[in-house]
Amino acid sequence: MGDRPNPTRRRSALRHFLDSEAASGLLLMAAAALALIVANSPLGDLYRQLLHAQAGPVLSPKLGPMTAHLWINDGLMALFFLLVGLEIKREFAEGQLASREKRRLPVIAAAAGMAVPALLYLAVAGGMPGLVRGWAIPAATDIAFAIAVLGLAGSRVPASLKLFLTAVAIADDVGAVAIIAVAYTEALNLVALAAAGLILAGMYLMGRLGVTRLRFYLLGAALLWYLVLLSGVHATVAGVLAAMVVPLRGGEGSVLHRLEHGLAPWVGFLIVPLFGFANAGLSLAGLDPALLLAPLPLGVAAGLFAGKQLGIFVAVRLSVACGLSRRPRGATWLQIYGIALLCGIGFTMSLFIGLLAFPGRPDLAEQAKLGTLAGSLLSALAGYIVLRLAPPAATLPDPSVPDRDERDASD
Repeated sequence: MGDRPNPTRRRSALRHFLDSEAASGLLLMAAAALALIVANSPLGDLYRQLLHAQAGPVLSPKLGPMTAHLWINDGLMALFFLLVGLEIKREFAEGQLASREKRRLPVIAAAAGMAVPALLYLAVAGGMPGLVRGWAIPAATDIAFAIAVLGLAGSRVPASLKLFLTAVAIADDVGAVAIIAVAYTEALNLVALAAAGLILAGMYLMGRLGVTRLRFYLLGAALLWYLVLLSGVHATVAGVLAAMVVPLRGGEGSVLHRLEHGLAPWVGFLIVPLFGFANAGLSLAGLDPALLLAPLPLGVAAGLFAGKQLGIFVAVRLSVACGLSRRPRGATWLQIYGIALLCGIGFTMSLFIGLLAFPGRPDLAEQAKLGTLAGSLLSALAGYIVLRLAPPAATLPDPSVPDRDERDASD
């Protein structure tokens, strides 16, 4: 009996996850709004100077002297990706993506929700010299931002859709990490890459030998981060690689669970808002509204707003029609469409990929930022309106026996 999961504990953990994601999403919104205000105030020049002033040594010849902006984007965001990796591993091992049946619909939806925005971006901006590299910017979903907006829509949204949105966003993260590792890696330092492989193997061996002290895994992750930084692969990928070798054995007391629970508050309430504040500060001085119709911002905004909703909603409808999966329990098609709209909130990951896509081109990075903010805002507003106005399902199938996952999310 000691090995059986505690339903109350599982419900509390899932509710805590959804509540904390919603709270951190609201804080992220506030940080982004503050960045826009500061960047367009008399403090704007000071804001930009502080972000880009030298704040450390040269850790990598490719990056040059470290600045506050680099420490946030290449250093602290590695912890964000470590948490993302831990969540991915846990969900595939024991959560909403643990079985083939559970993961089929979210994975199909996430794949379509990445492919269609990328294709739409290429259709709009791909013909312009130098803009092809931005194809992945509208492919990502910001889980914290999306869940925060979902929370604002109230309890009328069925719990099954909260779980579906979470599962799609996590599957989406897998694709985004793969894109960062493959599409935005150029010259490689093979010696540093081999050393990183040895550190990763050592961390895996620690898990196999039953090492449970967090400090050893954190030390290994820090060494891995530095070697990946030197290798030419973006340093944040080290966070996901480290998460993959953190042991999950031991239930709620496992190394993975302890590390995830320890990291989550810092990432959700400090690192992600700090990233938003450091990267959402778009100067609107002299901004011509016609710039929104330029190929780059238009491609990003169209990919997020139109591409995401089209890809995800059509994929879900076809999957259900073909019998590949079942519609989320107790949800209407209009509510599912509202969720597809919320998946167009790219924000954190889209801003991050935009910086990787156009290194050394701050003008293009700013245009990508404009498209990300516009597309994410449109998706958030439209998704909120649809979910607030969508009538709930009249009846649930077999309402006397609610689905276990729905009970877990709504308790």
